[in-house]
Amino acid sequence: MPAHKIYLSPPHMTGLEERLVAEAFATNWISPVGPHVDAFEREFAAVVGAPHAAALSSGTAALHLALRLVGVQPGDNVFVSTLTFIASVSPIIYLGGTPVFIDSEPRSWNMDPTLLAAALDTHARAGKLPRAVVVVHLYGQSADLDPILATCERYGVAVVEDAAEALGATYHGRAPGTFGRVGIYSFNGNKIITSGGGGMLVSKDEELVAHARKLATQARDPAPHYQHSEIGYNYRLSNVLAAIGRGQLRVLGDRVAARRRNFAFYVDALGELAGLAFMPQAPWGLATRWLTCLTIDPAEFGADREEVRQALEAAGIEARPVWKPMHLQPALAHLDRFGGWVAEDLFGNGLCLPSGSSLAAPDLERVVDVIRRTPRRNRAAATALLAQ
Repeated sequence: MPAHKIYLSPPHMTGLEERLVAEAFATNWISPVGPHVDAFEREFAAVVGAPHAAALSSGTAALHLALRLVGVQPGDNVFVSTLTFIASVSPIIYLGGTPVFIDSEPRSWNMDPTLLAAALDTHARAGKLPRAVVVVHLYGQSADLDPILATCERYGVAVVEDAAEALGATYHGRAPGTFGRVGIYSFNGNKIITSGGGGMLVSKDEELVAHARKLATQARDPAPHYQHSEIGYNYRLSNVLAAIGRGQLRVLGDRVAARRRNFAFYVDALGELAGLAFMPQAPWGLATRWLTCLTIDPAEFGADREEVRQALEAAGIEARPVWKPMHLQPALAHLDRFGGWVAEDLFGNGLCLPSGSSLAAPDLERVVDVIRRTPRRNRAAATALLAQ
């Protein structure tokens, strides 16, 4: 019998989610309003330490609203990390803005604060400061926020945090996503907790969050009839999905611990191999290790990133390259950037390993075994042994 497929980051349910969904059905609260939505917002805000939160249909929707609420308009520049998923960039374009890409720094793989400062200085001297900076917290690790926030405050530029991948992480003891003007999170199926789809917008600004809720419900004015003074969106989270999210939120700590155990297993099993280097943990906080990521030096290891990924795929194991930088994307390659070489190197050599919180020890051992057998010298030795 062939071995079961090992996925990169599958959902991990507890059973509590099903009971809460059943409650939503029993009370007939199915639409994008209801007690689970209200409770999910309160409970999530308490977990991350944000005063106010709005539950939305996706992390992308949350970022779209965040950028609109900080004033991004057609023609505005918005600085954004280049090493990220395209959902960090698309909402800028939805609003008619122009992304400008900022490279990573090696300590955390996140936005380089020194390069950001240089980019802001360049744009300030040209009279073209961005409307906002979107800082992405990658793979469960916070960017170095203190210098980023200080620089943006000096220039009067709003900071929007894309913490879609970083729920459960910390920066000097606080949750990334709660430092800037607005922060957003994702509950997509591959995230550390999931509602099957959904997102959250948080802010210290109560009026901003109230406006986000209004925009997310087609911007309906408070009137007995349907009246609209501005154009909104259909972005509110359903009560059913909020029920799933509430169940998942209660085990967030367990999910972080499980993924960090996965990382420790991989480091223990592979860390001594020449040519492999794991994503570092920056000194300013806790990384959740949402995904365990490593880089591969093909000259030292004896196989490149793609050879390892393809060997895993042939064995029924899903692995993914590190994000392809936005400045290399065909749809975005014409846009300006500052740096890009760090992100390009991470993409060229970086691999994300299976990291789900439900992985069992035999699954992790299968992954490790394939990686160990992949270098050309090991394949040659195995072939010679079989020929004897």
